[in-house]
Amino acid sequence: MTARLAVALVHHPVLDRQGDTVTTAMTNLDLHDIARSARTFGASDFFIVHPIEAQRALATRIYEHWVQGSGKKRIPDRATALEIVRVVASLDDAYAALGGRSEVDVWTTAASARSGSVTSYAEARGVLSRSVRPTCILFGTGWGLAAEVIAGADLRLEPIRGAGAYNHLSVRAACAITLDRLVAPAAD
Repeated sequence: MTARLAVALVHHPVLDRQGDTVTTAMTNLDLHDIARSARTFGASDFFIVHPIEAQRALATRIYEHWVQGSGKKRIPDRATALEIVRVVASLDDAYAALGGRSEVDVWTTAASARSGSVTSYAEARGVLSRSVRPTCILFGTGWGLAAEVIAGADLRLEPIRGAGAYNHLSVRAACAITLDRLVAPAAD
């Protein structure tokens, strides 16, 4: 991987079960587990994107506990993972931290391939390895990213498929699988 890689967990605009655009709540578990996966696979930044100030304050408190507070003394590895957390109000704020939207390749993940083209992980690995611009991979909470977020992406990764018809991974699992497929060395 040659360029900066970032991950963003989007809480708005995302969809609910009925397909309406909503804002979801931030969870402690998502913050911890995605930070650990992002750090493991070399991401420079993990953006928590939330428009509600109280939710950003909660994420910031969790971050401070593990990176600056007593949590760092108890579990230093957790501090190492959470150091890459960036709490922002919007996707535009995340893009600005990476140099601005025009300077960032934005990728989305596809929980399903109902419409639009998708890129295979094999092809995406090649794109990522040749990239000189930052790449930000967006993960949606709730029932996925809103249509306007997907439409604004530069690349849409193919869905993760399981062994059968059931396919409802947590966002934490989807992030870990995606990063593994994109940046882990090939197995011999």
